[in-house]
Amino acid sequence: MKLFEYEGADLFRREGISVPHASLASTPQEAREKTQEVGLPVVVKAQVLTGGRYLAGGVKAAETLDDVEKLAKRILGSKIHDLSVEKVLITRKLDIEKEFYMAITIDNYTGTPVAIVSASGGVAINKTATEKPAAVVTKPISIIEGLSSELARKICREVGLKGKEAAVLSEVLCSLYNVFRDYDAMLVEINPLVKTKSGKYMAIDSKIELDDSGLYRHPDLGFDPKARITNALERKSKDVGVTYVELDGDIAIIASGAGLGMASMDIINRKMNAANFLETGGGITEELLYNVMDLVLQKEGIKAIFINVYGGINPIHLGAKGVVRYMKEHNITMPVVAKALGNHQEETWEIFRSNGVHVGDGVSTESGIELLAKVLKETK
Repeated sequence: MKLFEYEGADLFRREGISVPHASLASTPQEAREKTQEVGLPVVVKAQVLTGGRYLAGGVKAAETLDDVEKLAKRILGSKIHDLSVEKVLITRKLDIEKEFYMAITIDNYTGTPVAIVSASGGVAINKTATEKPAAVVTKPISIIEGLSSELARKICREVGLKGKEAAVLSEVLCSLYNVFRDYDAMLVEINPLVKTKSGKYMAIDSKIELDDSGLYRHPDLGFDPKARITNALERKSKDVGVTYVELDGDIAIIASGAGLGMASMDIINRKMNAANFLETGGGITEELLYNVMDLVLQKEGIKAIFINVYGGINPIHLGAKGVVRYMKEHNITMPVVAKALGNHQEETWEIFRSNGVHVGDGVSTESGIELLAKVLKETK
């Protein structure tokens, strides 16, 4: 789950990382009022769950109250990367002398935390990493030992920091790791971490992603993952208990695992267009597949459904019963094609075939989608 900047800043503050004085507003008039609390000059910052706000015009400085109100009116209701801006953060503008970059995330290859630090922060950090890789230091962190002060100082020295500055920023890095560890994060990032002309070090932005499976351990945070999902079907999928991502196509996909779902989507997109990614995970039941059918068919314009399930621990014959029950109750006449292997596969095939579902008996996903293409061609 991604956090808004103001939510991330609150977690930083809890762990002792300094952040500028700021206040949240949802109307231009409220932005004006909040500015009087924060004190001019300020920066008006769009609160959306995506990066690139600055380049998209969602971060603007203001010197007067009238400027604040005008900027808030322009930013609120606008869209940044197709996400609507409903709130702005009014934050005190700082006199910046230097910018840094810090992050803790997960190494996808090793599954362990890594610290990423650069003495060149700002919106161009990706460009810096590409053009000057030596300017960005990445170090693995032991899950058991955590980030020690010694390792944090070593990392800071490797990016060219010295003396008091290296000591201060190593403490910030340790605090950043505490946020990562204490809140079950997958990513915590400060870009930029700044040194002001008065000598203070402050995080003037935050990017945090929490592991959904760890949210139950943090009821005090009060975060509702569903509340920040803008797509209605993706939000509904949380109630159904599956992972669903809506796409632009017209071939609905139901898969029993992420790998099967991704393979189905990729192969379908070679000659057709997938309408969604959906994976049920373990624990298939008749009721679950019934509800999944209802979910994928709520998207308008669906021409066919491709089912790709494997029965290891999954009782896929029960899932087949849910699919055909839905088809009967809702008079589904569009083509439904299934590739079903594993636990109770013969029983599954019989349930599907006797109820009008086209079943492929090949092992590969490609063979199932070839059958799908053939059926669609024949039904035109």
